[in-house]
Amino acid sequence: MAAEFTHIVIGAGAAGAVLAARLSEDPDIRVLLVEAGGPARGPLVSVPLMTVLLMRSTRHAWLYQTEPSPGLEGRRIVWPRGRALGGSTVINGMVYVRGLPSDYDGWAQRGLPGWSWEAVRPYFLRSERFLGPGGEAAAHGANGPLPVSRPERPVSPLADAFIEAGIAAGYPACTDFNGAEPEGFGFYHFTNRRGRRVSTARAFLDPVRDRPNLSILTGAEAVRLRLANGRATGVELRRGRRSETVHCAGEIILSAGAIGSPALLMRSGIGPPEHLAALGIPVAVEAPEVGANLHDHVLVRLKQAATGGTDLWRLSRPHRAAAAFLRAWAFGTGPMAVFPLEAGAYLRSPGADLPDLQSHFLPALSSTSLRMRTVGARDPLERPGFMANIGVMRPQSRGRLRLRSADPADPPLIAPNYLAERADVERLIDGLEIMREVFAQAPFDRWRGAELDPGPEIAGRRALEGWVRRTADTVHHAVGTCRMGADPASVVDGALRVRGVAGLRVADASVFPAIPSTNTAAPAIMVGEKAADLVLGREAPEAAA
Repeated sequence: MAAEFTHIVIGAGAAGAVLAARLSEDPDIRVLLVEAGGPARGPLVSVPLMTVLLMRSTRHAWLYQTEPSPGLEGRRIVWPRGRALGGSTVINGMVYVRGLPSDYDGWAQRGLPGWSWEAVRPYFLRSERFLGPGGEAAAHGANGPLPVSRPERPVSPLADAFIEAGIAAGYPACTDFNGAEPEGFGFYHFTNRRGRRVSTARAFLDPVRDRPNLSILTGAEAVRLRLANGRATGVELRRGRRSETVHCAGEIILSAGAIGSPALLMRSGIGPPEHLAALGIPVAVEAPEVGANLHDHVLVRLKQAATGGTDLWRLSRPHRAAAAFLRAWAFGTGPMAVFPLEAGAYLRSPGADLPDLQSHFLPALSSTSLRMRTVGARDPLERPGFMANIGVMRPQSRGRLRLRSADPADPPLIAPNYLAERADVERLIDGLEIMREVFAQAPFDRWRGAELDPGPEIAGRRALEGWVRRTADTVHHAVGTCRMGADPASVVDGALRVRGVAGLRVADASVFPAIPSTNTAAPAIMVGEKAADLVLGREAPEAAA
């Protein structure tokens, strides 16, 4: 491309699409948004339940695979990441939850006062257009581009039973997981409008595509950064078999995610010097923590047979699935018009001061892996049932990401090191025992069949630990590989500037110093909002909705 831009954003995902749209509000700058994938449109993307297919689609996702994790008995885990305008908001479960205020206050206590709850809350509100129903209106934004809602009625009566069972077991009800007290059992909110998925591309980019100072380049993979005299001056792109370099007069902002951003830094010579030298990559900036601090939420699944047909199980019949799909696409209604993880819980493990466990309830059975395989007894919709995912929200285990080679076509080495810390195993066992108690309550009596997984024969913490290590899985929330901090070892500072390189920032979930106690899409969107103000030197918005 012959044009020179004042700002280049690499990656059009949860943060990048937001950032590019907000930067282009200033007519005096020229913004280029670069995305390796293409547009994401049509019924497969719009119908919420199609997430189960999108996460397997190489057209819409990078299907990474981790290295074997010793804590998972050497298993590898598939990590899909969005590859389209909208990034992972095109393939995710659309759950919109911000996390606990203490998550962000914990960032502030690390020397990042601009990232406290009070500092970031206005950015959550600015992006949101809350549509209800229910919830705490004062906790939500009203005028942002991103619609946040939940269905008028649950897809399945089992969702109501789950919440009633939690209350019967002695846990509180929660009217709004984004409200003042996000603890207990309740319904999630989604980035869903009238039964259709709303990605960040649809919410933030579609309304501003005609701005003359915003260019969107799809099908272009960022290979490496061009550096000169200690400054980022351009990006080398690959489009099919063609390579080209785009020059930047101002700042380049990486929003390629917890895998893409550190990999691009390392390919550009910014990273652990020994690792780069071993791959023959000239070291431009010694930054040992690039790719370090990798962590992710980890979950297990409690599966229960149902004594009769459930709503989603009935969709295993092709004619019913086809009818439900057409209804969702045409009218935005029916069981496919919302992702079915609509009910959930935030809970405390024994002795915890704050909720440290999260559950998502599914009124169906789902396989434990994204690997395609022949249908077996525990695969999706094979039999009537229901299940609860139980995840550790503040995992202690840390892994790392490294390059496999200097070739950009080679996928990186992803070593999440799941369950290396025993505390993570103990919390998963705590969560499983809580959910067993909930599933035993009277509201489930009319549906409850046999426990399928782990099965009643697996009892006691020692036996459950073995089951946890055999079955634990990702929640698809990788963060932390370009850690933000006040210390000189951190990859970026509190203004998201890469240490040692002028004109270069990172703005995505890779900068999280510690993972929020929640799904990570809403926090990543917040980072995109705040990054725009940091780049433009604007004052923070008011906290009022």
